[in-house]
Amino acid sequence: MTSKENILAAAKKAILSESASISKLVDFVDADFATIVETIYHAKGKLVVTGIGKSAIIAQKIVATMNSTGTPSAFLHASEAIHGDLGMVQDGDVIICISKSGNSPEIKILVPFLKRHGNVLIGMTGNVTSFLAKGSDYILNTTVDAECCPNNLAPTNSTTAQLVMGDALAVCLMEMRDFKPEDFAMYHPGGSLGKKLLLRVGDMLDRTHKPEVSPEASIKQVIVEISEKRLGVTAVVENGKIIGIITDGDIRRMLSERDSLAGVTARDIMTQNPKMIHSTDMVADALNLLEDFSITQLIVADDGVYQGVVHLHDILKEGIV
Repeated sequence: MTSKENILAAAKKAILSESASISKLVDFVDADFATIVETIYHAKGKLVVTGIGKSAIIAQKIVATMNSTGTPSAFLHASEAIHGDLGMVQDGDVIICISKSGNSPEIKILVPFLKRHGNVLIGMTGNVTSFLAKGSDYILNTTVDAECCPNNLAPTNSTTAQLVMGDALAVCLMEMRDFKPEDFAMYHPGGSLGKKLLLRVGDMLDRTHKPEVSPEASIKQVIVEISEKRLGVTAVVENGKIIGIITDGDIRRMLSERDSLAGVTARDIMTQNPKMIHSTDMVADALNLLEDFSITQLIVADDGVYQGVVHLHDILKEGIV
């Protein structure tokens, strides 16, 4: 029975082995690598990434990374390609074919057809004398000394090397495109990052149910307004301009400090110069303000004109943290 010590030793050995394989890739990044990046960047068509077996899984990940960072890409399974899917490849497409050996039967059949329209073929392989390497216009060398598999059989170090080389391509293309966080968000509008970078305060406002009272409103009117709008706050508005706010906390403090509410108005208990934000500001900025001042609501106003209230709970529901 394997001991815990042996398990931990095997895990650490595998990690160190893969780490060493990745480090050696630096020696394979040469002038051809730069040319490959430029070729993909200037391509009139899309990037097609193909492979078989474990390499096909890596190809799918590379495609996903490329698409999310501004390089239009498509995955083509090598075995499906030779049974009809080759029609996906169009003039102007650049192709990356991934294969550790570069000599599998499917690759030998596929390579000549990948170049039939004059497409640029980039071979990502761990065998630079293979059929794939010889048939490619450029080579991405992902040679590893061995797999970390105890039998040196299961693709481990080799697939990690492929993945890292693909990431290196994607990062270089991002830099060539001057790809910014805002661009990334455009491709991820449904994720928390996309919302953080794209969602504006005005997008969250319910402008038809914004709580507000006049400065001369009675305390009863203030309480009713706060309760009905269910935001825990109301703006005090005079001539269309915000002059203060009243929170449910202000109400509780007033009740504990006063014996009589006769004649007390909103003006008497409101907080002047409340924290405000513009409707065109980012929701992420609103969240920062709420956290900085340890409050749960922000008045939204444009040039002093009341627009509504943004609440911490609504921001958190959007997954923005």
